[in-house]
Amino acid sequence: MISGRRLDPKPITGPLSVESLVDDFFLAYNAARLREACRIFADKMLEPDATVGLTISGALTPAGLGYAAFVPLVEAGFVDWIVSTGANLYHDLHRTLGFSLYGVSPHTDDVQLRRESIIRIYDIVFDAEVLFKTDAFIAEVLRAPEFQKRMSTAELHWRLGRYARERERVLGTSYRSLLGAAYEAGVPVYTSSPGDSSLGMGLAALRLQGLQVGFDPELDVNETAAIVYEAKRSGGSSGILILGGGSPKNFALQTEPQIQEIYGLAETGHDFFVQITDARPDTGGLSGATSQEAVTWGKVDPERLPDTVVCYTDSTIALPILTAYALAKRKPRPLRRLYDRREELVARLAADFAARQRESG
Repeated sequence: MISGRRLDPKPITGPLSVESLVDDFFLAYNAARLREACRIFADKMLEPDATVGLTISGALTPAGLGYAAFVPLVEAGFVDWIVSTGANLYHDLHRTLGFSLYGVSPHTDDVQLRRESIIRIYDIVFDAEVLFKTDAFIAEVLRAPEFQKRMSTAELHWRLGRYARERERVLGTSYRSLLGAAYEAGVPVYTSSPGDSSLGMGLAALRLQGLQVGFDPELDVNETAAIVYEAKRSGGSSGILILGGGSPKNFALQTEPQIQEIYGLAETGHDFFVQITDARPDTGGLSGATSQEAVTWGKVDPERLPDTVVCYTDSTIALPILTAYALAKRKPRPLRRLYDRREELVARLAADFAARQRESG
């Protein structure tokens, strides 16, 4: 007895909505996996009681996807907390400061580009002065008294986002940076490897000059775990949308083993897992592995495996489609403003952790 959807599409005869394209024509192979990803995200992860984490790796903001996709998702309440590489946050600031990036052929003479002080990210180029002036802006901001302490990366990014948003207003640009949008929406933005970017490099230089600005990685671990713990403790669900993989992916997923193994609190894993990647599991390139393997770590609830999918494609292809699909199918959700609740959530987690320790002697 054959079961499943009959693959009998109608001919494409003209313009299509994104919903129709995904639902009616993404029928097999990774097109079908992208359809699954869109449906899990829009139909399940965006339910009112679901807390959504987003992880970002790969050079997505230089390609313009910060303003094109991440900002609309944040402003619609479709993303509640973020883990990103520092590079994506740094390069997103170039346009905030009024600088331009350009698309070119990837088949260029890099030696000649070096002579002309032009930086290349595959088929994107920009003047090296863009880096220097962005570095100068960040250094000037991080010298402010409010930054002279150790803080979570979420707090540093929130404060930097306020300056970024103000610079956008002063310049009169329509561009909205991810940090600026997250600041206004109260979405905490973490970086799992804060020293691994130009932002972290600049901060390190300020420390050599005697300033006290610095990251608190342990606080990041506790804050992200507290966000997930509250999502599940309150009777809701937790989902992670993963673009690429690497450190941001693992940092978001490790919240569950942190709750279960380290704090000793009862939990079963994330409820939803959607990953867009071009890595392969057999080469070890999936950094935290597939959703099935993540079950063995306690990262994903084994009862929710049907609500997980790995789509093997380029994030620059999948993200605009998934974003448009979700915005077409779902009305905006109220903002959770988890940034404003960080101390409250960590305090609740700490109290339950302490109670568990007393119970276990």
